[in-house]
Amino acid sequence: MLEIYNLTKSYGDKKAVEDLSFTVNAGELCAFIGHNGAGKTTTLKCVAGILGFEGGHIRVDGVSVVEDPLEVKRRIAYIPDNPDLYDFMTGMQYLNFIGDIFGVPQETREARIQKYADALSLSDSEIGALISSYSHGMKQKLALISAFLHEPKMILLDEPFVGLDPKASHVLKEIMKDFCNEGGAILFSTHILEVAEKLCDKVVIIKGGKLVTCGKMEEVKGNSSLEDVFLDLEDNND
Repeated sequence: MLEIYNLTKSYGDKKAVEDLSFTVNAGELCAFIGHNGAGKTTTLKCVAGILGFEGGHIRVDGVSVVEDPLEVKRRIAYIPDNPDLYDFMTGMQYLNFIGDIFGVPQETREARIQKYADALSLSDSEIGALISSYSHGMKQKLALISAFLHEPKMILLDEPFVGLDPKASHVLKEIMKDFCNEGGAILFSTHILEVAEKLCDKVVIIKGGKLVTCGKMEEVKGNSSLEDVFLDLEDNND
């Protein structure tokens, strides 16, 4: 579903991502782990077509991000760690705006909005309110509903649990699992190792913009040569 080969992205003289390669297959829920500043957000933005890059190739569902960026955007959803929504709209206006962009039929979108709003405990009155009145957690919930609205093939999430209450976090984890069980793929960044261990079947770890390891969680966790890496991550999360 996602193929990243030799990705290199620089900001001036600093290489934020260097020669990075990994894949995420359909049905996989993959954690993208690293310290703050490791290059996770830069990589996600390159995949989403927000940032250009100097070297390498990225394909989503066989489509090149460089050669056909619009088609890639049709097949993905990307939610940053701090969703930048339109404050002058109500939540429902925003969701209808997203539905119009992706051509989601009215009846279908209404059913999906209701499904995910109920799951995430976002009431009708809250969806009908101006986004400018939302808390960070409410904005996160609205952004998540918008991500699932057009049933993308792949979802990219940057620190998706930040700002969510424990109940919403639990519900989101179940939604993510269901999405992948139905053939979708998710790559989500986190610096919290415990979340990845409990949720994911695959993990990608980067440090300083370079790949440390990629593989099934149980295989990576059981690799004695990576013990220092995991201890370092655990210490960073204290």
